[in-house]
Amino acid sequence: MANGKVLELYGLSAAGAADDWSPVLQQERCPYLDRTCLKTRKSTPEITIGTCLVRYSQAARDVVICPHRFLERRQIFMDCLHLLDHEPGDELHVVSEFSIPGGSVDYLLVLADASRRHIKDFVGIELQALDTTGTVWPARHTFLEARGVAVEAAPDEKPFGMNWKMTAKTILVQLNHKIGTFEALGKKLVLVLQDHLMQYMIRNFEFNHVTSANPLHSMLFHVYEMREPDTGEHRLHIVDRRSTTAVGVNACLALASDAVVQPSSIHSRITDRLTDDTLFHI
Repeated sequence: MANGKVLELYGLSAAGAADDWSPVLQQERCPYLDRTCLKTRKSTPEITIGTCLVRYSQAARDVVICPHRFLERRQIFMDCLHLLDHEPGDELHVVSEFSIPGGSVDYLLVLADASRRHIKDFVGIELQALDTTGTVWPARHTFLEARGVAVEAAPDEKPFGMNWKMTAKTILVQLNHKIGTFEALGKKLVLVLQDHLMQYMIRNFEFNHVTSANPLHSMLFHVYEMREPDTGEHRLHIVDRRSTTAVGVNACLALASDAVVQPSSIHSRITDRLTDDTLFHI
């Protein structure tokens, strides 16, 4: 028996968002990125999986397994606007995959003047979905077969599970490497994650010092739950905000972090990335 089932495929709900799934499979389009899905099979990377949201039966949880699913309505960026010192006339930009000491950050929400030569403020945003064990492919097969899509014989592969420990540990290590840079610059880093993962980390890691959101803290956790209204289509809603400092992130894993960078260097590289395409829009 499979551990779970697919609830969303290529951004479309299993509750009847598409009458004919064949064109959806042919297009392989991610509506959140407005491009071909980036989630592929490890064994055959030319094939996209397209799975955004699954229900994990052992805990009856609806779990986001693709980080791009958090881009729904671009709400996560709206929920970070209060962290920027915005004035009328400023431009908002969203810059993806920005390299910093310690790695790269998924997004920067940038506040610039109209000339785009002066970076007034910015906040880093990391997205963390749940990693899976096994493969989602058999569940995807079942999903499509139930909707009358002609598919090959069901693969004999281990059903998927949720890799809670590795997901939590990996993102905390990554944050530990990056938060020193943001704190040294006087900026904030936001981790966007689901409530299930946050609850796991609170239970299994040292999180007593991660308090309700404090505007003086550099590391923020924006926690979202996936609600299913009467339409059957899931929507993200922020349900909790917590924060700590670079020292606090370090305490979660008792690891060291050392990152020093000059503001002028960061600002110069950000301005190089600002274009009409990065302008924030709803």
